[in-house]
Amino acid sequence: MEKNYRAELTAVFGDPVDGNPTGVMEEAAYEALGLNYRYLTLRVKKEDLEAAVKGAKAFGMKGYNLTMPHKTAVIPYLDCLTPAAEIIGAVNTVVCRNGKWTGENTDGKGFVLSLKRDGIKPEGKRITLLGAGGAARAIGVECALAGAEHITVLNRDVGRGEELAGLIGRKTGAEAEFCPWTEQARIPEGTDILIQATCVGLYPDSGRKPDIAYDTVTDRMVVCDVVFNPERPLFLQEAERRGARIVTGMGMLVHQGALNFELWTGKKAPLEIMYQALAREFGASQIGLP
Repeated sequence: MEKNYRAELTAVFGDPVDGNPTGVMEEAAYEALGLNYRYLTLRVKKEDLEAAVKGAKAFGMKGYNLTMPHKTAVIPYLDCLTPAAEIIGAVNTVVCRNGKWTGENTDGKGFVLSLKRDGIKPEGKRITLLGAGGAARAIGVECALAGAEHITVLNRDVGRGEELAGLIGRKTGAEAEFCPWTEQARIPEGTDILIQATCVGLYPDSGRKPDIAYDTVTDRMVVCDVVFNPERPLFLQEAERRGARIVTGMGMLVHQGALNFELWTGKKAPLEIMYQALAREFGASQIGLP
């Protein structure tokens, strides 16, 4: 029997990208299922994105991830977008199907799946979202599409905050409003789920935490952070001290990676193996998904 030495290729394009851990869990998943796939972590400068996209087509890649600064810049080079990616206006995953290159956004979907895995449903909930960047857009839209009742966007840049709240209000079934993020911002009363969707607290700046009035975080809230390294950033530690139920960023990272895996391979992702691979990488305190 003739042996096939050609690996199917997947990748992430970004700049900076050296600290991106996605390949750790994707490679672990490929190995666990015995797939001859590889995941490449590639530094692609802004001016080289078009060449990288053409290279992916020339290599016959199964697909690729995108991180800063390419999540919106890649859109003109794609054949189509999924409905969610079109609403969000950003793409973090590209998959090739029948010769068509489709842009998807798995960040928000991964977040919602992480919540549901932890027994938390966005349906009917009042959500407060800290930030209005790429992660916040994806999470806000997907929480709204999952049935959230009301989303409050707190952001320092008024224009971006108003734009995100308006987008959610126009394109989904949820109500949305913008509140300026001033010093020691207070979390609105009635918040069911508080989501920290900025990079504040991410290693190596793990000594920082968002500037909010922590006495407005209560024990009736679920408090989430997109930061995954450290697993329990100061923001979550403060919330936990006040009795809130916390959800770490590790679950979102694993679930969006699992969605990528399934899009590229057509096979069910080995979630636990992917989580363990990342937990070992970061020295996480808990090995195993919630």
